[in-house]
Amino acid sequence: MAEDRIACRECHYVNDPDSQTCDLCGSSSLTEDWAGYVIINHPEESEIATEMNVSEPGSYALKVR
Repeated sequence: MAEDRIACRECHYVNDPDSQTCDLCGSSSLTEDWAGYVIINHPEESEIATEMNVSEPGSYALKVR
């Protein structure tokens, strides 16, 4: 479930709860304090991906604190 996962403060990628670093960007700045959830399958065709500066498919948090 998304609620059990942690988000990267740098790229907003949603990671498994036991991650020590972000699977996407490698940052160790991870948090449980995030809200909103979007799955981007085709970032090259997505206005949301463009707005979020996302270039890789995956699950992303909309707001990370």
